[in-house]
Amino acid sequence: MHILIIEDDRELCSALKQQLDEQGHRTDCCHTGSDALYCAMNGVYDLILLDRMLPEIDGLSILRSIRQNKITTPIILTTALGSVNDRIDGLDCGADDYLVKPYAIEELMARIRALSRRPKALTEHETLAYLDISFEPNVRLLTCGDKEFRLSGREALLLEFFLKNPEQTLAREQIFNRVWGPDGIVEEGNLDTYIYFLRKHLRTLNSRTVIRTVHGLGYRMEGAHVS
Repeated sequence: MHILIIEDDRELCSALKQQLDEQGHRTDCCHTGSDALYCAMNGVYDLILLDRMLPEIDGLSILRSIRQNKITTPIILTTALGSVNDRIDGLDCGADDYLVKPYAIEELMARIRALSRRPKALTEHETLAYLDISFEPNVRLLTCGDKEFRLSGREALLLEFFLKNPEQTLAREQIFNRVWGPDGIVEEGNLDTYIYFLRKHLRTLNSRTVIRTVHGLGYRMEGAHVS
């Protein structure tokens, strides 16, 4: 799993990262609320471990923003605040689980395993559509009219990001963070290669949807201009 650890205690964060990495997970870390919000909004994660008490922006505010933006990534909220009302507040804001500090790493691992066994949220199976194309993210199926094409995992993440932000210019850095993750090791030219692949698939399907290059900025999904 690709896990985002949001924890201002750097020593604890380092220990969690080491434990999770040893279990075969891939982890990114944030220590402030503003960095956490940026990573959560622009990265692609299987789970977020979110501390409630953070500098700059508190955990509950981050949690609300994530859910308001329709991001359904499972979130475990961690905090030293363990009263019933505190737990209710966290769950009502959109947390999937709540873990009171100090906790045993074994309990955290068990909760991560439990969340990974849950069925995917229905919203993750919704069909995304724009102009003449539709896309089913859960099966990575791109359709235009009576033609269809099944995308690779990376192509699917890239297309999904465009379809959720049509007619908006997406900066290259935004795309890298969303599709490869903020700490992803990727060559600059990889994005251009995957853009080429998507454009080729759209042409093969005879779609009037195009991905334009916005020079000096990034890319934009829009309808083809009719001359």
